[in-house]
Amino acid sequence: MLPLHLAIPQGGPLAVLAIGAHPDDIEIGAGATLLGMAESQPALRAHYVVVTGSPDRQLEARHAASEFLPGANLTVELHDLPEGRLPARWGQVKDLLEDVASSYAPDIIIAPQPGDAHQDHRTIAEILPTVFRDHLSLGYEIPKRDGDFGRPAMYFPMSADMVRRKVELLHKCFPSQHSRDWWDEEVFRGLPRLRGMECGANYAEAFSCAKSLVRSSQPHCG
Repeated sequence: MLPLHLAIPQGGPLAVLAIGAHPDDIEIGAGATLLGMAESQPALRAHYVVVTGSPDRQLEARHAASEFLPGANLTVELHDLPEGRLPARWGQVKDLLEDVASSYAPDIIIAPQPGDAHQDHRTIAEILPTVFRDHLSLGYEIPKRDGDFGRPAMYFPMSADMVRRKVELLHKCFPSQHSRDWWDEEVFRGLPRLRGMECGANYAEAFSCAKSLVRSSQPHCG
């Protein structure tokens, strides 16, 4: 396993684009990774896009974005397409993502993974590479009854304190979800512990990555 490091691009801070089909998707799938980026990357730029959500859920999403990316130069874009119906709104999702691409140039994208069994997540994942063709795109995992976990390609190790902070913020930012039977600390700790074991860490968040480009830091000879 080869460790890689996020480098600050020349001429500006690291720019992250986080996309979720629903409020809480981003935070469940990549909350600790975002907390770690905000802590380690000075002047981090971040753009949050959530595709569905009622007004109450949108308030939760806006609150969560600021809590999971403290100190970042943050913009939040919230939409209200119908939950559970994104395959039928394919054209609208495509237009929405193209509008994002025309106004924001990310260095890294965090979004749903292509193998996700939920139709809304999967629709975004399928459209994303048709819009952002030359970007590092990481697909996060969301626990669900479908049992759709695959074999991740990239891991972001995290400390026990980071996991604790992630769980605390999930409970704090999304009170509307507390009654769901899968919304509990054991679920939110269990998957990171498993992924941590796989990469030799205590905890980790894991991501799919269909394609990445490795550049040598040394000049080419010839």
